[in-house]
Amino acid sequence: MKKTLYVLCFVLLLTPAAVAFYHRYVERHQIVILSTNDMHAAIENFPRLAEAVEKCRDTATVILVDAGDRWTGNAFVDLAPEPRKPIIDLMNELGYDVGTFGNHEFDGGRDFLARMLPDYGFRLVCANIRSEDGKFPYVAQSTIIEADGVKIGFVGVVTNYDNGHPDGNHSCFEGLSFPDPQQAAIDEAEALKRKCNLLVLLSHMGYDKDIELAGRTDDYALIVSGHTHVLADTVVCNTVIGQTRKSLIAVGATKITMRGLEVRSIDYENVMLDGYEADDDFQEIVDEIMADPHLHEKVGYNAVKLDRVGLADMQTTIIARATGSDVGFYHYGGIRLAELAADSVSRAQLFDLEPFFSTVTTMKMTPEQMRRMIITKYNDTGNAKESHRVDLFSTAPYTIWVDDRGEAVDVTFPTLRAAHLYKVAMCNYIADKYDGIEAVDIEPHEDMKVLDLGIDYFRRHSPVRFSNTPKQHVAKR
Repeated sequence: MKKTLYVLCFVLLLTPAAVAFYHRYVERHQIVILSTNDMHAAIENFPRLAEAVEKCRDTATVILVDAGDRWTGNAFVDLAPEPRKPIIDLMNELGYDVGTFGNHEFDGGRDFLARMLPDYGFRLVCANIRSEDGKFPYVAQSTIIEADGVKIGFVGVVTNYDNGHPDGNHSCFEGLSFPDPQQAAIDEAEALKRKCNLLVLLSHMGYDKDIELAGRTDDYALIVSGHTHVLADTVVCNTVIGQTRKSLIAVGATKITMRGLEVRSIDYENVMLDGYEADDDFQEIVDEIMADPHLHEKVGYNAVKLDRVGLADMQTTIIARATGSDVGFYHYGGIRLAELAADSVSRAQLFDLEPFFSTVTTMKMTPEQMRRMIITKYNDTGNAKESHRVDLFSTAPYTIWVDDRGEAVDVTFPTLRAAHLYKVAMCNYIADKYDGIEAVDIEPHEDMKVLDLGIDYFRRHSPVRFSNTPKQHVAKR
């Protein structure tokens, strides 16, 4: 105690220059970076996030950041009178400091996102987005935030794929290009690191890509990870990497202990939000958003509780019948509800099942062409999280046959005739994104939204009844 008082009195007697020296090189203090990723408009959890953030601000210097995918997944946000704006309003109210783009920020298209940018009350950074025609506003590659005299550089990157843009429909990215995100992160760190005491990457590349990057450079003290929806807390080559899964189930808390301007330690923790009460003010805002009577409208009745397989049976059947097709296909990632209760069904529920505004594409294919499409997807090496599983649900039963290595080698269709040309319906995401599609008479139906088809089907055919019995199987040959 005497030593503490002696040091304090000594500092008080120092000249201003000496006091500045003490704060810069001697004093120990802590900065907390709170981080979110892949909210997907889960505003029902936002009041608990607000409570956690405010409690942390009561005890520490806090910087609040986000790693992308703020919307797509909640009808009360995505179909609001001002679409998608409610989540940005909530983030502004909570006082976010900086964020980057996820692939879903582009779901409304480039022009829609450009119109949304002025609504952001916090800084946006992305080092690997370029406007090829000059019609998209400039977005800074990085920014510097000073907290307690410490300069922290924040860089943002969004993932891209072999087709040159983030995951999503090609039309959403027209006029934009996306250089390699890892190289962009490395280049921007090199330009920024001499101006800062430490660097943070807001990454929507995915956890696997973040681990790769940490193996290539040690410039980043922290990578706030997103896109892959995992709960991550790890250290790779002295870089801390954290991700909070999705839908605001947790907030990342990074405690940075400084001695003056020198980083002494960095500790990351995923803090689960179910342990917090809801902030009353934010709960009131959310309740108002979610009171929209149009979205609560009941459109029909579901007769059997459906799991993911049953929901796939529903989606494939609906698009096939709506287009007069012989076969319907839908992809695993497009089924966004885990289940649908045997109960009345609202417009909002059907949107939450299919929140991407997907449309239908028809074409004609033989069973052999369908076989090649399914095998190509099953053995997909470019997108491992979607491979080696039944990814393409169908109204037509089939079996994928795999070899000893687990690779697909054949597909058999017990109800289809070899060499016959069938009319096939699928969502536009499959038609636009999947490799191995060979077909004729390909026709996009851009005015035929899957959501609208579902609403119409429930209105006409309730109570509806679909099956949870799988039509697709994997077997070893």
